[in-house]
Amino acid sequence: MRRCRFILIVFLAALAPMARAGPITPAALDSLARVDVMILGEVHDNPVHHANQARAVAALDPRAVVFEMLTPAQARAITPRLRDDPDALAAALDWADSGWPDFALYYPIIKAAPGARIVGAEVARAKLRRAISDGAPAALFGPDAARFGLMTPLPAEQQRQREDMQAAAHCGVLPEEMLPGMVTGQRLRDAALARAALRALERTGGPVAVITGNGHARIDWGVPAVLEKVAPWVGVLSVGQFETPPAPPVPYDLWMVTVPAERGDPCAGLAGATRR
Repeated sequence: MRRCRFILIVFLAALAPMARAGPITPAALDSLARVDVMILGEVHDNPVHHANQARAVAALDPRAVVFEMLTPAQARAITPRLRDDPDALAAALDWADSGWPDFALYYPIIKAAPGARIVGAEVARAKLRRAISDGAPAALFGPDAARFGLMTPLPAEQQRQREDMQAAAHCGVLPEEMLPGMVTGQRLRDAALARAALRALERTGGPVAVITGNGHARIDWGVPAVLEKVAPWVGVLSVGQFETPPAPPVPYDLWMVTVPAERGDPCAGLAGATRR
């Protein structure tokens, strides 16, 4: 853990006893210290995780909420009238074809911050596919690519670990040669989320909440790490959410364990595919 993050954790602990490095309960979400950027992780299809995010957002009262699940164009299309009509909003966002879980899981988060600007940070599918296939995210990200770390190769051990995690997340069916590209796509998303959060902070004065998957909320290589690289003066707090107790070291400032979502075997439909 770098010095600036250590100082932030100590400061938060002094400011709010519940906001310490380590496991917390949902009740702690009501009393977390205000920081510039609060990153709220999730398992995407777990309703409890989204309820916890809405609770944290309501307590933070952010000026902006950044969603991994929305493109910038979708976010710009959200009007005050649409924010009061979940069905119309879901239709306007074409959510049914987005690939994300039911909009009813995410809408309470939007309602929890009625005055906040909604910001989209999802990488367009075409760009993501190119990043995965070509392995060149810098050209897709723009002139800030070096600043946001996309020109720098990962350390070999981290690259291997992240490839292994991608293989496991995709039930072991991805061809070996695809795994580096999947890591590249994940890095592009990390950078896009960090850039969106930083721009939202600059434009609104903050605080900013970021709604994203647990993988992007990791402090060691996710959005917090990118923000620390490009804007080390920004106060960041990352909260992870798990369905089973995580093995240490846990790469989040704070985390909680919740009941798992009811779901079938996510790998069942891939049983006939070729595995690694």
